[in-house]
Amino acid sequence: MSEESVNRGEGWRVEFADRVVQAVRRKGNPVVVGIDPRPEELPPGFLEQFPETRMGVAQALEAFGREIVDVVAPLAPLVKFQSAFYEAYGPEGLAALHATIEYARSRELLVIFDGKRNDIGSTAEAYARAYLGKEPVGGSFEPSWQADAMTINPYLGSDGVAPFVKIASRERKGVIVLVRTSNASAREFQDLVCDGLPVYRHVANRLKEWGKGKQGTEGYNLVGAVVGATYPAELAELRAELPGVMFLVPGYGTQGGTAEDIAAGFDPNGQGALVNNSRGITFAYNKAAYRDRFDDWRRAVEQAVVDMIDDLAANTPAGRLRSS
Repeated sequence: MSEESVNRGEGWRVEFADRVVQAVRRKGNPVVVGIDPRPEELPPGFLEQFPETRMGVAQALEAFGREIVDVVAPLAPLVKFQSAFYEAYGPEGLAALHATIEYARSRELLVIFDGKRNDIGSTAEAYARAYLGKEPVGGSFEPSWQADAMTINPYLGSDGVAPFVKIASRERKGVIVLVRTSNASAREFQDLVCDGLPVYRHVANRLKEWGKGKQGTEGYNLVGAVVGATYPAELAELRAELPGVMFLVPGYGTQGGTAEDIAAGFDPNGQGALVNNSRGITFAYNKAAYRDRFDDWRRAVEQAVVDMIDDLAANTPAGRLRSS
């Protein structure tokens, strides 16, 4: 049996970018809830329910992640898992991550694996097969992680991107390339000028080549771009430069990015930008504005999602999704 002939189910037949556009339209918002579980920030008494071992912490992370998924699944179209917080607890943590990804998919959420992987040749292809594709097991091919998309670092050049795009294209998945990141020191390298353009613009130009011919029926490409909310001028510039490229926009909320800052990242229909919020949602119960209103920490998380949806609707073209 060839890998191409494996029955992937009806959802596989729809391109990743089309699934995103349709999910955003269906939920009426472009919110991505980032699940970055930190044991020290879990709700009061939550960690104490589990053994004081590495396995116990991993179990707590999985239980917390499932609770977050249950709260946000009716509201948001996507979740993003930052793998580092799970990897910190070794094999047990990775098992918790895998189980939570599977649970999110069972709740019909699209899943982004945020590991910012990068390598070249067969090693890059192995990463891509692990998170987006399938591996040979006996006489068949089986998925390992089943993410819908993953973040990658482009700074090894095309050799480090092409294998990811190849697997993503075959599997109807997505690859999201770091272009203009939200962190304060991004300027140290990304703003360096070469041949008349800053480095991040060279990455954007090359991204157009990597995504050539990979457009879905909804007009967006399987090769997306990470563009931070904390650099609104560059976000607007890149939207004009990269029509048809889906943006994953970190930096909203805790990092200081506002809805007004990211408005230019959307297309006129309110599509094209997926706005991530991690700590501002998953740990909303630690914020006075929510902690003092809700006895149940889950209600604080739910309200934080609703508030973000309303903020984006009021201050960005995403508001047009409510009438579509």
